[in-house]
Amino acid sequence: MAQNDTGLRRLLTWPWFYDFFQDLVGGVAIRRRFVNEFLRPSPGARVLDVGCGTGNMLSYLPDGCGYLGFDFSEAYIEAARARFGERGRFVCARVDAQGAVQGLEGEGPFDLAIAFGVLHHLDDAEAARVFDCARRALKPGGRLATIDPAFVPGQGKLARYVVSRDRGRNVRTPEGYAGLGRGIFPDLEAHILRDTLRIPSDAVVLVGKA
Repeated sequence: MAQNDTGLRRLLTWPWFYDFFQDLVGGVAIRRRFVNEFLRPSPGARVLDVGCGTGNMLSYLPDGCGYLGFDFSEAYIEAARARFGERGRFVCARVDAQGAVQGLEGEGPFDLAIAFGVLHHLDDAEAARVFDCARRALKPGGRLATIDPAFVPGQGKLARYVVSRDRGRNVRTPEGYAGLGRGIFPDLEAHILRDTLRIPSDAVVLVGKA
């Protein structure tokens, strides 16, 4: 995990402040767009949320989805259970060196896998294991969707600065992210999103089919 939690960034380890900051900078709009435009879940779909944080993605999924989220932060998982415990299952866990998640054996298959704002917190080997984990968990024809801040062509100076100061230490170019997953999801598509937040920031969405 390559993450900078020093200084003011440490506040983001507190679940209530993380949610407050996400809402402040426009997290509601980008999550809604991510779900409606790229994830496109159907009622009753089984969803695996990798690095689910405080579980906010559940607010944008249709009722009736079978949801399982996991995150390495016990504080985030406790907050997710307190808010969404009746709608989904939350587990404190992480992807291991073999691309598996201890305690979640036999939970699949899933229709959809999400990694929202996860990959830029991981080094290349860790990020590749997330792709591997998602591929194993998905049923044939299932889809993975990810989103992360990115360095993109023609990026404005302020947006580039904001992205470079992210808590995650491995912000990449669109091809940098996609290159980590194409060996596992050969048809991985990359979509650049400009000005995704209320502050200058660009992102890349990856969509891969199992």
